[in-house]
Amino acid sequence: MTIQATEPIIARKQETALLSLVSAAHFISHVHIMTLPALIPLLPAYFGVSYLTIGMALTVFNLVSLFVQTPMGFITDRVGAWRMLMLALVLGGASFALLAATSSYAWLLVAMAAAGIANGVYHPADYALLSSSIEGQRLGKAFSIHTFAGFLGTAVTPAILLGTAGYFGVGPAFALAGIASLAVAAVILGSRATRLEAHRKTLAATDASSDNKNIVTPAVLLLTFMFVLLNLNASGIQAFSVTAMTHGYGINLSFANAALTGFLLASAFGVLAGGILADRTHRHAALATVAMLAAAALTAVLAWTMPGQVMLMAAMIAIGLLSGIITPSRDLLVRAASPRGAEGRVFGIVSTGFNIGGAISPIIFGWLIDHGQNQGVFAFTALFMLLTAVVTILPIFGRK
Repeated sequence: MTIQATEPIIARKQETALLSLVSAAHFISHVHIMTLPALIPLLPAYFGVSYLTIGMALTVFNLVSLFVQTPMGFITDRVGAWRMLMLALVLGGASFALLAATSSYAWLLVAMAAAGIANGVYHPADYALLSSSIEGQRLGKAFSIHTFAGFLGTAVTPAILLGTAGYFGVGPAFALAGIASLAVAAVILGSRATRLEAHRKTLAATDASSDNKNIVTPAVLLLTFMFVLLNLNASGIQAFSVTAMTHGYGINLSFANAALTGFLLASAFGVLAGGILADRTHRHAALATVAMLAAAALTAVLAWTMPGQVMLMAAMIAIGLLSGIITPSRDLLVRAASPRGAEGRVFGIVSTGFNIGGAISPIIFGWLIDHGQNQGVFAFTALFMLLTAVVTILPIFGRK
């Protein structure tokens, strides 16, 4: 076999190694996002405070993430994505390891602030590495695998940490979340060849964009708004659909939870399918728009009808699949709007939309539930999906 023939094989192996490491870090980031929510039933007794006070610690985590994400994007592009990613894993791991050693609520607030800083690094660093190191024709699949790893972290964390807490206590559960992060950081540190090759490519891309200072373009601002809407879409179903189904549709709690599980699993596999589709087309805005319109139509059906259990389950699974399909195309739209070498900064900016949506959604959907407007949860979710589709198809995404 000639050198020319082996070069593509070596490149693919390097891409696979990089994708595995970055996806592992993304998995850990979602484990950390879910650690406190998963353990909430046990935390008031552990820290000696109320549920409301525990909720304030979650607010600290989200607010810190919101405010640091954009600056972290700029720092990532300047300092280096690998360095920032390892620092985030170490800081996040140390934050949760600290909680294994103390049950002080004051230290919980400190740990959540530190974990929020770490959380603000993952998206800018991950997408900077993937965008600069993986060939464009394979980038859709790479983004989908990366996102799937995050979904997997969200899905498995409650069972693992609650199981650990049940057998060994809350402290060891926190320790497990911390040790897992430090273990991934150690693996990345040991993968020197992969880090050096990716660093070389990222540095070259950053140098190519050194003169391009205008990254806050209309497309980037619109993408940030789209991320706000996407969070509102997801929050409506993930956080409030079970309550809406049990209170407004006469669905029992176990079936409502099963329907939500179906939605989440379908979303995860929809992400993988979306990656394959995204690599087969350059019309990512059109693909995302069609999928979002279909999801909006199905959600509207749930809002204005009283479906039986079979129809409800089928609709939730279909909505989840369509929502997942959108994700790789969404990421490719952000990459297309990013000047070469500025992916970390741009992903840092647009990802703040998730935090903004996360702050708004409990107010909107909580108000609807409190006022008995259970079908309104699906109606407003459908509305936000429709707005997302309108934003996504705007011709501005055809230009840099």
